[in-house]
Amino acid sequence: MGGPSTGAQSQAIQSPATTAGSGERASGSSVRRRWAAVGAYLLAGVVLFAAYLRLSETYGLNSDSANILLMGWDLLHGNLLLHGWYMSDVSFYPTELPQYALLESFLGLHMQTAHVAAAMTYTLVFLLAVLLARTGSSGRAAWIRTLIAAGIMLAPQIGLGVFALDLSVGHIGTAVPLLLTWLLLDKLPARWYVPVLAAVLLAWALVADPIVYVVGVGPLGVVCALRVLHGLVKGTGHWTARVAANWFDLALGAASIAATALAWAANNVISALGGYTVNRLPFYFTPWGLLHNNLPAAWKVLQIFGADYAGLNGIWLALAFLHMASVLVVGWALVRVARRFFRVSLVDQVLAVAIVMNVVLYMLTNAANEAAHEVAVIVPFGAALAARVLVPAAQAKAAAPAPARIRRARLAALVAGAAVLAGYTAGFGYELTRPSQPPSNYGLASWLYDHHLTYGLGGYWTGSSITVNSGQRVQVRALMQYTFKPDLWMSNAGWYNPRLHRANFVILDSKPGNFSHWEPYLLIKRYFGTPARTYHVGTYTIMVWHRNLLRDLPTRAPFGVAPGQFDPGP
Repeated sequence: MGGPSTGAQSQAIQSPATTAGSGERASGSSVRRRWAAVGAYLLAGVVLFAAYLRLSETYGLNSDSANILLMGWDLLHGNLLLHGWYMSDVSFYPTELPQYALLESFLGLHMQTAHVAAAMTYTLVFLLAVLLARTGSSGRAAWIRTLIAAGIMLAPQIGLGVFALDLSVGHIGTAVPLLLTWLLLDKLPARWYVPVLAAVLLAWALVADPIVYVVGVGPLGVVCALRVLHGLVKGTGHWTARVAANWFDLALGAASIAATALAWAANNVISALGGYTVNRLPFYFTPWGLLHNNLPAAWKVLQIFGADYAGLNGIWLALAFLHMASVLVVGWALVRVARRFFRVSLVDQVLAVAIVMNVVLYMLTNAANEAAHEVAVIVPFGAALAARVLVPAAQAKAAAPAPARIRRARLAALVAGAAVLAGYTAGFGYELTRPSQPPSNYGLASWLYDHHLTYGLGGYWTGSSITVNSGQRVQVRALMQYTFKPDLWMSNAGWYNPRLHRANFVILDSKPGNFSHWEPYLLIKRYFGTPARTYHVGTYTIMVWHRNLLRDLPTRAPFGVAPGQFDPGP
């Protein structure tokens, strides 16, 4: 009797220790896996950053990038509210401008700094989209989601696709705070502080970029309104109980309104304190009779997915057709969300509505005249949505093996997906072999400095690129193409003050194209008269006077007029 009793007692005594030891080992294993995941993300970030830095260098930087660098430089040197600056229609003030200022503190005022910032931004967007795609999944499902999201985002189309996604400041950077917001909503429990955090993040993004109305604030408000209405209709009990049951959706809807109010207040405070001015461009729906003119905008949507095949041939045509798979996968995900809208998560609903709103408003408004960067946000949103909707977070264990046709379909999908991903990777590698492109107007700065020409005037696409290329040893300020007034688009009004600066030359460029050609001979003759000397350097004509040309400029500067057109000259 004593033997069994002693054994049972021994077992009873040892079991807690054994259990504790197993728990400690499990906890240690979980910590190691967590750190391994962090290390993997960091390593992936380094590799992706190097690749996208190289890809960005295949596209030449111009005065848009230069002006952003100059804003960041001014911010770094104490002009915290960017007094005197006139932005484009987007400020990027609380998001990417501090990033540029920080990089410039290490790297200096160089065009290469813009490439570094662009690569950093797209790498962050890539990793955040993958994190959002993986949320709630594990094991094989997590890996498949990772490959889908990463594959869609991997290889921006060379040329305009690179410009829209991986070059300098643009709407793609706005995806960073938005993806952070959606991650917060997806991972945190339904607590009172979550809508507060969401409102702050959305307001932060909205101050930087008004497109957040279309891809952030608007979609969240619409989705929450639909969820509340659905809950009221389908719920049971007294209406007050149904409202209480939907308190979190109501709070998030209120957060979207609060974000708008916070952003409005922040913008007004900045303005009242003498901060920067944003050039507000008109936004309107295209009249029905002119809507056919917006059809080419559909090709711009294909550009950001790498699938614009117009005018391509050879390997580039093959890659464009291969990238149609991304468009189809994202489209399929949108259809699935539409069919079971109230059975998918809040974040899936918001991502889908944001994509649809962005594309519809792009196609139906005057925004269709703008470049593809206006819809750049739908790439990371679409990548995360496709992965989340098409791959269940966890697959239930079937009691019996799946039918043969299901197994064959899965195998075919696996083989097709692997082939597409391999093609994307190969195409991306081929893109990285393309030669680096020098910044616009590279080399002219040295010629000007050698001839003691250090402050002058020119077209928008000539001015600030020369200024940054020279490290501000030569400064060229932009004039409007048709009026000769200071071009206050991404520029500082103080540049044109004749009491602070002396401009004695004008640069003309005969190279064709909207990003170079600028030859307003009649306006030069009207306001400046005959130059004392004229030089011809390649496609450039440099006219020099022996007086301060800033005193002869038209005094009233036009605001809200964007560059892009050119004065054809005589």
